[in-house]
Amino acid sequence: MQKLVNWLRARADNVAVALLTVIFLSFILQIVSRYIIRHPLGWTLELCLLCWLWLVFWSSAFTLKDEDHVRFTILWDHSSKRLRRIYAIFTGICIIGAFGAALPATYGFVSFMAIEKTSLLKVRFDVVFSVYLLFTIAIIAHYAGRIIKILRRRDEDFIE
Repeated sequence: MQKLVNWLRARADNVAVALLTVIFLSFILQIVSRYIIRHPLGWTLELCLLCWLWLVFWSSAFTLKDEDHVRFTILWDHSSKRLRRIYAIFTGICIIGAFGAALPATYGFVSFMAIEKTSLLKVRFDVVFSVYLLFTIAIIAHYAGRIIKILRRRDEDFIE
């Protein structure tokens, strides 16, 4: 199972690298077209924005580890292992509850946005915003898995 998880994480990293590559190449093309050819291309800016949106949510959902996220640990650092477990479970339940409660509205919004397209590339907005739906589901799954690990006492590295 761990091999599959590692393989999937590597593929998620590949997607993030591809998105960064597209952003970089689009940015360079924008500079060349604007300052050398003197004929700016509007779609390059839109492509950069779309890829940036996908990169932020994709990476947050699939490539960043817990320790890579910003955390405020004032209470955590001065708590016992037992209290840390309680904090982690409570936080997980709150996050699952918040994202779970928002999931139907998120799906409804993403589905509704199929009627609109971006101005230059003509990409449907449901495709653009679908990454947030993936992000929401990934966060719910992540915290559900974290709670299960804590309850089974298999997440000692996190509690330490």
